[in-house]
Amino acid sequence: MTALRTAPEPTARPVGPPPATKPRERGSRFVRPVATYTALIVVAALVLVPFAWMVSSSLKRDNEVLTVPIQWIPEEFRWSNFVEIWDRIPLATYLGNSAFLALTITLLQLLTGSFAAYGFAKVKFPGRDALFVAYIATIAVPWQAYMVPQYIMMQNAGLTNTYWSIILLQAFGAFGVFLMRQYYTTIPDELCEAARMDGLTEYGIYWRIILPLSKPALASLALLTFVNTWNDYMGPFIYLTSNELWTVQLGIRSFVGQYDAEFAMIMTGAVVSVLPILVVFLLGQRYFIRGIATSGLKG
Repeated sequence: MTALRTAPEPTARPVGPPPATKPRERGSRFVRPVATYTALIVVAALVLVPFAWMVSSSLKRDNEVLTVPIQWIPEEFRWSNFVEIWDRIPLATYLGNSAFLALTITLLQLLTGSFAAYGFAKVKFPGRDALFVAYIATIAVPWQAYMVPQYIMMQNAGLTNTYWSIILLQAFGAFGVFLMRQYYTTIPDELCEAARMDGLTEYGIYWRIILPLSKPALASLALLTFVNTWNDYMGPFIYLTSNELWTVQLGIRSFVGQYDAEFAMIMTGAVVSVLPILVVFLLGQRYFIRGIATSGLKG
């Protein structure tokens, strides 16, 4: 007779605290965050070096700006530079012109970019994806390639030396459409379908449903557009010839002469021009980071 085989008894699990972590594993868990934060601090310091040099140079005399080695802390802080610059050039006018252009173009890009992105993301029509790819492909075309044709168009229309030339050329942006469309794809299509079944028009869906849900992406686009327009030099340089229409970037050029330049005044003007951007970024950084992060979740 064949002997009956009995099933092996289950092995009893040890009762007690888990085994202690090896010293090597504990060391790696500690070293990785330290190395990461150290690398981030080094990169941040490298990014802030030009800004620190700019602030330091704005408090020096002209002959002290380009000294070798660099003197990071001036021997004498010339706070009078920040008072003198308002008398040397009409800085208040230049700042007002920059603010007008930046705010106007930002509002227009928010409107056109979000509205076009809604069509590409939530409205189905023949050739939608191909048209979107063709439109986004224009980002790869350098601005220098169509700079001259644009100027000829504005000149023939009689819009040179006016703000209209800059506003019309920068009121539409493919990057803004791309950014907003990427964010819209994260919003469920069921919301739009339910709204259509309730009788809401496409304009109503865009205004009452999509826009209220898109505040992070709108804040990101607004900040990027504002900074880009505020720092724009070539656009105003090409189209604006009257001094009273100059932006702050063109106004700083007033300190560059034919044979020399007042570097201390240039750095002072640069510091003053950076302050509005710094304030805008500090106010909107939370929405900016959230919008950029969310826009890349889904293609």
